[in-house]
Amino acid sequence: MIIENSLPILLSRLDFAWITSMHILWTPMTIGMSWLLFIMEVAWLRTGNERWYKLNRFVEKIFIINFGAGVATGVTMEMAFGILYGPFSQAVGPFFGNILGFETITAFMYEAGFIGLMVFGWGKISKGMHLFATFNVGLSSSLSAMWILVANSWMQTPDGVVLKGGLFQVTNWWNAILNDNFQWGFPHMWVATVELALFVLVGLSGFFILKNRNADLFTRLLKPALLALIIVAPVQIFIGDSIGRVVAHTQPTSLAAMEGHYHTYLPDGKANTGWHLIAIPNAKNDGNVFAITIPHVLSLLETHTLNGKVTGMDSFPAKDRPDVWVPFYSFRVMVAIGFFLFFIALWGNWLRLRGKLNATELRKRPWFLRALVFSAFLPYLAIWCGWWTREVGRQPWVVNGLMRTYQGTSHMPVAMEIIWFVGYIIFELTVWAGSWYFFTRVIKKGVDDIPDSSTLFDHDHVDNAEVKAGGGHVTPTFASKPMLRSDR
Repeated sequence: MIIENSLPILLSRLDFAWITSMHILWTPMTIGMSWLLFIMEVAWLRTGNERWYKLNRFVEKIFIINFGAGVATGVTMEMAFGILYGPFSQAVGPFFGNILGFETITAFMYEAGFIGLMVFGWGKISKGMHLFATFNVGLSSSLSAMWILVANSWMQTPDGVVLKGGLFQVTNWWNAILNDNFQWGFPHMWVATVELALFVLVGLSGFFILKNRNADLFTRLLKPALLALIIVAPVQIFIGDSIGRVVAHTQPTSLAAMEGHYHTYLPDGKANTGWHLIAIPNAKNDGNVFAITIPHVLSLLETHTLNGKVTGMDSFPAKDRPDVWVPFYSFRVMVAIGFFLFFIALWGNWLRLRGKLNATELRKRPWFLRALVFSAFLPYLAIWCGWWTREVGRQPWVVNGLMRTYQGTSHMPVAMEIIWFVGYIIFELTVWAGSWYFFTRVIKKGVDDIPDSSTLFDHDHVDNAEVKAGGGHVTPTFASKPMLRSDR
């Protein structure tokens, strides 16, 4: 008999939490950075400014390392589904089999093919074709993320299926794919990838300007990145608020855990509208030992009214309540980071309006540059915290309301769980360490070793004996060979 809160179940959850947390370090950057590479390449082709070409080639190196790490950790995560959650994988097969199949097509066929052209096509294919390849890398990576979010959002709000004979059989594909959580969950994740990529560029720019290495070049990159963030950062905050209201409607226990909201009503019968800035849940998970509470704020956030009712965890059986610690504090860290990043965008654009966003003036403001470097790491933490909030808040369900987590886990002894856990830890840390080693090498070299675009695409001085082949040029191999017949 499997006990719901037993050690094997806990180890399975911790193991998969580790795997997904390490994988999600890489994939958001791949998605967001692919679109920024496309925009930089468009800027180079439209302006002819060599700076955009150099920046594109430099950022592309970081993208390639990140992409490789994402593939390695992604394959590990696919393995973990079958190893750690065999019954779940079998039960959701009729739905997940199709959805993850589409994700595999977009990622390993569509995306991988165009990445080859993007990375190795410089000087071998035309500029237009290279731009087309870069665009398709961005599109395919976004489609890949879309299918993953379809699957995960369905676990939050499992629409369009019935559980029959131990299998989730799809009754309405439209409702299953466009489930309630997906409609805001995917935009929230996609915008997070763009915000992450932009802040990585901002952090790199701040680092190089602070070190006075190619400062003018990276100032050129910093300006549009900060301008884009003045739009992206508040949009992300708005989407986050929107998905919060969806969660309040479709997953009230998750929302209650995020807010440490145990009691729907106060002792006097009025709706409990207080928002906890800090809270310490008790051991029974039925109230807070200590809390700093601001009246009416929770109602304003979730219902956009002053005294609206927000369902507390006391409306649900104790066995159906998630633990509060992780979603409560990870949610607050994510929100705090979101507003801090918006502040960085405001700070940078304020300097821009004052004419201070140039290399000379920026070096007089080292604390701003240090803040830019620091901000490059914060979106990673925000994505981590958002994912933990999402996954822990759904507990004790692996498919919300239909399959409990303990029902979906594989039946393995503790020793085997530990072996897998240790193996995954070693593998993921090896990938992480190797990636950072190559990141540091690329950053150390900077843009100085990147050849000019003229060495790849200049045809002005090509001899008549040479012909263009895509973006570069080659000498025809048959040019100096005698014909077999004189009349040909």
